[in-house]
Amino acid sequence: MNRIRPDVDVVKDLLEAVLTARPDSTFIRSLLVQYEERGGLSKKQLQGLYDKANRIDNIPVGKLATLEAIILKKPTRFKSALPATEQEVTKDPQVALMLESILSKYPQHKRVVFLQSKYNNNEALSAAESTELSKFYKLLK
Repeated sequence: MNRIRPDVDVVKDLLEAVLTARPDSTFIRSLLVQYEERGGLSKKQLQGLYDKANRIDNIPVGKLATLEAIILKKPTRFKSALPATEQEVTKDPQVALMLESILSKYPQHKRVVFLQSKYNNNEALSAAESTELSKFYKLLK
């Protein structure tokens, strides 16, 4: 972390001040340990520290303002929305009839076998594939 004055550490000063005011606080103690080990806190942890420090009267207002500025400077992370559920493909009985009739006469027709495997795996046939299948069916009749 790049600091203008590395000898001034507002977060550590606030952690120690809150810990001296409330020595029984396990939350602040854990924040202090994490801050010393990792060198920083997350935005939510800093907000929790700000809330605790704001309740104590003898904390300097300038340090609270600096902590608030640090919190505002940190990015807010959002969870992404759930992916849209795929619509169930409704099987068209006309397509099944065309596939069966073509494959009954030409069981080794590679393109129609491919289209049948797509149909059986509940994958939607594209418009080009549907027109191609209907063209094969018309040629058969």
